[in-house]
Amino acid sequence: MKRSDFIDQLKRNYISQWDFIVIGGGATGLGIAVDAASRGYKTVLLEQSDFSKATSSRSTKLVHGGVRYLKNGDVGLVREALRERGYLQKNAPHLVKNQRFIIGNYSWWEKPFYTVGLTMYDLLAGRLGLGRSLPMTKSGVIKSVPQIEQKGLKGGVVYHDGQFDDARLAINLMQTAVEYGATVVNYTRVTSLVKDAKGKVSGVVAKDLLNDEEFTLHGTCIINATGVFVDDIIKMDNKNEAPLVRPSQGVHVVVDKSFLGGDDAIMIPKTSDGRVMFGVPWHNRVILGTTDTPMKDFVLEPFALKEEVDFILETAGRYLVKKPKREDVLCVFAGLRPLAAPRKQSEEMKTKEISRSHKLLASDSDLITITGGKWTTYRIMAEETVDLAIKKKGITFKPCVTKKMKVHGYKKTKDRSNWMYVYGSDQDDILKLEKENPAYAQKLDPEFDFKVSQVIWAIRQEMAITLDDVLARRVRLLCLDARKSIEIAEKVARIMAAELSESDEWVEKQVAEFTDIAMGYVLN
Repeated sequence: MKRSDFIDQLKRNYISQWDFIVIGGGATGLGIAVDAASRGYKTVLLEQSDFSKATSSRSTKLVHGGVRYLKNGDVGLVREALRERGYLQKNAPHLVKNQRFIIGNYSWWEKPFYTVGLTMYDLLAGRLGLGRSLPMTKSGVIKSVPQIEQKGLKGGVVYHDGQFDDARLAINLMQTAVEYGATVVNYTRVTSLVKDAKGKVSGVVAKDLLNDEEFTLHGTCIINATGVFVDDIIKMDNKNEAPLVRPSQGVHVVVDKSFLGGDDAIMIPKTSDGRVMFGVPWHNRVILGTTDTPMKDFVLEPFALKEEVDFILETAGRYLVKKPKREDVLCVFAGLRPLAAPRKQSEEMKTKEISRSHKLLASDSDLITITGGKWTTYRIMAEETVDLAIKKKGITFKPCVTKKMKVHGYKKTKDRSNWMYVYGSDQDDILKLEKENPAYAQKLDPEFDFKVSQVIWAIRQEMAITLDDVLARRVRLLCLDARKSIEIAEKVARIMAAELSESDEWVEKQVAEFTDIAMGYVLN
């Protein structure tokens, strides 16, 4: 799977009229490309950076219905998300697993209150539920989460939700779209929209950022699925249109797994800012978060604010015996949520008060824009977007087939002790690479399971172009230990250079650019 081949096809205009041109390669755009291509439509997806570079690789790693949305009375959103959680767990079992969550109770009323609420959560999931919510004794809570604060602990409640690897799912969706005939390219920015004599959007002008070349694509349905950047595309369509998105920053810190002491996650049901907070085991680490901070700037690499990190550490420290300190943080990452705020919102409206439901609309020129939502509901968002585009443009309807469609890498697995499980059915092919070339079986670093073969695989099969693509989103080392990723950056860059026939100058440039990015993940 070579990006250069896809780019050549686009520049040669090998398809003169696409059915769908999807702008944006995050969770939503990739889901739309999978949906449209699997229905049999001629589909192309253009991503200005790497797949899931922005928000879609910076989640809490949960596939969930949203317990706090139930508390807010948003039953419809919860029901939809729980249904989609069930589909995703069945369609990508190599990435989505059943995760136990413990809510420690420190007041007498909390156990019955949360047991009743979470039982409703289970009922909304129906036959797609992952397990029953049940009250727990104090000893049971401590056994499940050895590091939970025991002072004042009266018991707890256990419930079940999904846990996954977000960037890995994004890569698998990209591969799935390609397998169904889509043309998918990263590092290709849409610079303007093309309109016909009636003022309808009929194509895009795109720029290959790696070769600094522009080309024009013509299509029937043009989809704006660019996350926090949707307003940029909307302005190309109508410069007078009011902004659609309110960005909200969510920050997470990553610490060693010893801070929980077990395999179960914790949920703190009420923080000082009125949100919930999670401590979730992930690839031998624990992710603590998140925050909800209104922001004004739309950037690919947002930075965590000191007060956000302090808030997470202080809140987690009140519920854990081992209090996480700044020096314990292995990585801190920030993402911007593209919240679909009401157009007539007040400036004082807090981002946590904005619904996490998605917003889908069509402009007068027939540009289809989708924003909001979350990873869990990416599939239904894609289905609704494609259905609207079909209706709007009057093209032949073909039914959605993604409810029971296996995602690339599909493999049922119980053993998640080795990082390789995220590759699912691709594991055998990666091991085959190692047998063909024993050097590929070498570890990138003694402390981690990542191997040279995974770097080679990322280049050959996953369209990795830069060092950041590999260390941030293909093997995830940046999010597990930011300092360590910087230490091995040059070694990985040289492996990539040998595979790509690049020069020493390329290596130096990649290392410098990656180090600059990675320092934003290091907590000083």
